[in-house]
Amino acid sequence: MSKATKRKHVVKEVLCDYVQPTENQRIVRVLGSPGNNLHEVQTSEGEKFLASMPTKFRKNIWIKRGDYLIVDPIAEGEKVRAEIAFILYKDHQRLLQKEGFWPSGFNEEKTELVNQPKQSHQKTEPKASEVEKGQTDESDTDSEDDSELFVNTNRVHYEDSDEETESDGEEN
Repeated sequence: MSKATKRKHVVKEVLCDYVQPTENQRIVRVLGSPGNNLHEVQTSEGEKFLASMPTKFRKNIWIKRGDYLIVDPIAEGEKVRAEIAFILYKDHQRLLQKEGFWPSGFNEEKTELVNQPKQSHQKTEPKASEVEKGQTDESDTDSEDDSELFVNTNRVHYEDSDEETESDGEEN
């Protein structure tokens, strides 16, 4: 089987098949990748260990921090104690939650993230009572200054002056 055909079948299997974990399989979250096709994972109970990626997924499927996996345990493993059986995407996660296979420990973490207010990097508008009292930040007036904007050093910066544009208009 050619590499392209193999990749097509592996990607189709991961994206289209819906797998339910068996009694010995576990659902885990990826914490990071130390290298050599190993991934540090954490169970819903908080247990951390390494999981190996099988050869059929290597160079075909990418896993990033925060993804969820179904893993098969390896009995004789000391550091590497599981092998990745399936990669769970958002639609797989929703289906497993509806069917009741999703670990409750991961549900609590998601609700905590949803309940936390998102911190915005944008400046907030002052309240009407503060505007009336004149208690606005002085930094709001500085926001009109373009000196704090990001400057792309990969582009040549040309200085345009009003004198050049006026003199060009007079010559025509």
